[in-house]
Amino acid sequence: MNDPRPLLLIDDDAVFAAVLGRALGARGFSVDIANDGARALALAREKAPDYAVLDLKLGAENGLALIPDLLALRPNLRILLLTGYASIATAVEAIKRGAHDYLAKPVDADQVVGALLGDGNSEVERVVPGHAPPLKRLEWEHIQRVLAECDNNISEAARRLGLHRRTLQRKLAKRPVREAHD
Repeated sequence: MNDPRPLLLIDDDAVFAAVLGRALGARGFSVDIANDGARALALAREKAPDYAVLDLKLGAENGLALIPDLLALRPNLRILLLTGYASIATAVEAIKRGAHDYLAKPVDADQVVGALLGDGNSEVERVVPGHAPPLKRLEWEHIQRVLAECDNNISEAARRLGLHRRTLQRKLAKRPVREAHD
């Protein structure tokens, strides 16, 4: 039997991380779990993983900010970003920062394995050119892009968007519009 592939799973949802960790373990990965950025960096130094599955929202932390730090420790680390708040803007930002792939939650272990091993079924590779997203979706993506440019500073993002801070917070509390898939 082949040696298990070392993988670092970084998610603040302990139940989700445990379930996904077991499923990935059954698929040939040796999984270490971190629930925050500091623990993730410590495990990356100690365990030297080849793969990382990273959640976008880590409690008060932003998973996007962790990508460059992980790559500084492990330059060949293949990073998959998971998010329950999918948008093209966050996908682009994740790829710019060094993530190799991006999937919207909910996901199953087979989708995660496919994305980690590069099977071509990721959200990034499924963007259909010429298919205009709904206006609410475009607004959500624009807000996410501006928020990322402001390092998640709500007040500064609201100023740049010409919105009251509370209005922006209400918009951020809403989930983005899901697109219909064939």
